[in-house]
Amino acid sequence: MPLPKIPSKPATILLAKDYPKATGPRPAPALAAVADIAPEPAPTPKKAATVKAVPPAKKPVVAKTPAPVKSKAVAAVLKAAPAVLQAAADAVEAKGKPSPRGKVTPITNEAPHPAKHKANEVAIKSSTSRHADQTGTTKMFVLDTNVLMHDPSSLFRFEEHDVYLPMMTLEELDNHKKGMTEVARNARQVSRTLDALVSNTDDDAIENGIPLSKLGNKDAKGRLYFQTRMQTADLPQGLPVGKADNQILAVVRSLEAEQAGRAIVLVSKDINMRIKARALGLPAEDYFNDHVLEDTDLLYSGIVQLPDDFWTKHGKDLESWQENKNGQSATFYRVTGPFVPSLLVNQFVFLEPKNGEAPFYGQVKQINGKTAVMQTLRDFSHNKNNVWGVTARNREQNFALNLLMNPECDFVTLLGQAGTGKTLLALAAGLAQVLETKLYNEIIVTRVTVPVGEDIGFLPGTEEEKMSPWMGAFDDNLEVLNKSDSDGGEWGRAATQDLIRSRIKIKSLNFMRGRTFVNKFLIIDEAQNLTPKQVKTLVTRAGPGTKIICLGNIAQIDTPYLTEGSSGLTYVVDRFKGWSHSGHVTLARGERSRLADHASEVL
Repeated sequence: MPLPKIPSKPATILLAKDYPKATGPRPAPALAAVADIAPEPAPTPKKAATVKAVPPAKKPVVAKTPAPVKSKAVAAVLKAAPAVLQAAADAVEAKGKPSPRGKVTPITNEAPHPAKHKANEVAIKSSTSRHADQTGTTKMFVLDTNVLMHDPSSLFRFEEHDVYLPMMTLEELDNHKKGMTEVARNARQVSRTLDALVSNTDDDAIENGIPLSKLGNKDAKGRLYFQTRMQTADLPQGLPVGKADNQILAVVRSLEAEQAGRAIVLVSKDINMRIKARALGLPAEDYFNDHVLEDTDLLYSGIVQLPDDFWTKHGKDLESWQENKNGQSATFYRVTGPFVPSLLVNQFVFLEPKNGEAPFYGQVKQINGKTAVMQTLRDFSHNKNNVWGVTARNREQNFALNLLMNPECDFVTLLGQAGTGKTLLALAAGLAQVLETKLYNEIIVTRVTVPVGEDIGFLPGTEEEKMSPWMGAFDDNLEVLNKSDSDGGEWGRAATQDLIRSRIKIKSLNFMRGRTFVNKFLIIDEAQNLTPKQVKTLVTRAGPGTKIICLGNIAQIDTPYLTEGSSGLTYVVDRFKGWSHSGHVTLARGERSRLADHASEVL
C-alpha cells in the first residue's frame, strides 16, 4: 500500500466559532452547485465605491434599489450553504460567471492559533499565581526548606507578597545548621535573619505578621507569618504523616481552607515535592528569583552583526583617526546613527559584505547617546601575530584573542561547546604574557572539583598533586603548545616544559577565601559549575595587575541544583556586560576535529 503524500503547506487551524454548523447538506456539493450554475445575470446596481463624488454643497440622494432577483437554484443553494459561502455566491450573481474553483477564501474574524510553539516553553507560574497577578491581589508563599538553604536572602525576594514558614521548615533548618558546607552556612544565615526579624516583637505581632522591611529591605513590602498553631488537613490515605514534605503539604491545604479566596502557593526547589503538590490539587512553583535568565538563548554573546546598510545610515558624519596603543597601531571610527543605542561597550561588531568587499571587524570602545567609537581589531589569524604559536582559526577565536591579549581588559569570559578552543587560547595568551612580555608573574589555574561519574575517593599528595588529575585538560593543551617549538630539539623542549611548569600554579577552590592575587593571570576552568556566590568569592580575590579568565560551557553543568539560568558563569556574563574593562565572547565553531564536531551535533 503506498504511503500518503505529505502536504506541502501547513493546515489552517480555525477557531471553534468558524466551523460550519451541521444543519444542512455538506458545503462541498453546495460550492459545486454554485460553480456549475451560471444563470442569466440580473442587472445589479453599482457599488458605493464606484459612485462618483458629489460636491459637498449638494447632499447625495441615496435611492433604495430593489434587491436583484436570484434564480431558484442559487437561492436553494444559499439556503443550505454555510455563511462562509455567502461572498462566493454574491460574486456569482454579480459577475454572471462562476468563480474558479479552489480560489474561494473563507473569511475568519480572528487569526488562527499559531501552529508552532517553542520547544522549551514552560509555564513557570501556577494558574493560581497567574490569576492573582491578573486581578492584582497579593499572594502568600509557603516556603520549603530547600528554598531557604539555596538562597538565604529568599525571604526578601517576593516583593509585596507575604511569606509563610511552617514549623516543619524551621525544624529542618535546625537539622542542617551543623557543618562547614555551603548548605550549613546558608541555614545558619537564615536562622540569624529570622532571629533579627523576630526580636523586639510581641506575640500579637507574630500572629499578625512581621514586616519584612524591618531590617531595611525596602523591596520586601509583605509580611512574614509563622505557623503558631497546629493545622490539620485531610490528605489522601497512605501518605506517611510523619514525613516533613507531607506535613508542609497539609499546612498548604489548611491555609487554603482558612483563607478562602486568597492565592496560597507552595515554593520548593524539590521537583518531586512540586509534583506531589500538583497531584493533590495544590498550586506549587519553583523558586526562580535566582535565575539570571529564563531563556539562555537570550544570554549576551558579546558579538553583533551590523546591518548591510550600516555605513549608509551611519557614515554621514564619520570621523576616523589612528592611535598607537600597547605597541600596536589601531584605527578608530566615530559613527552616529540609530543602531548605536543597541550596542554595548567592548562588544564586538562585524560586517561581511556579500559583494566581495573587505569585511569589517571592530570593537565598541565608547558610547554616548547615538554616537559610538569603534576600534579595528588586530588580526590574530595571520601567522605573524601568532600567540605562543597559536593563530585564530575563525572569527570568534580572533575576537577572544583580542580580549585575552588586551592588558586594559581585566575580566574575560569565554563560553562555548567542547572543542571550540577556550582552554588552548587562554593558556597560550597566559604563557605569552607571562614568559614573553612579562606582564604577569605567573599563571594560576583552578577549577571546581565536581566529578562527572562516581567519586574515586581521596587522592594522595600535596595540594597540587591532589589537583593534578582534575587538570588533565591543561596538560593536554600544554603538550600541544610545547610541540609547536621545534627549534630547540628534544633538550630544548624539555627545558621549556620545566620553565613553563614552574610558572603555572594549580590551586584548589577550597583555599581561596582571604587570598589576594597581585599581577597574576588567573584561569577559572569549568566555571559553569560555580554558584554565583562562589564566583563572587573568586573574582573579588583580584589584586592590582591581575587578569581573570572564566571558561565554561553552560550545557555541561555537573553541580546538583544548578541550571543554565542560575549558574555562576551565566551570572557574571550578565552582570559584567557593558563594563569598559571586561569582555565576553561566545565561541560557536568547534575546531577540535571533525569527529568531535559531528559528535557535538548528533549526540
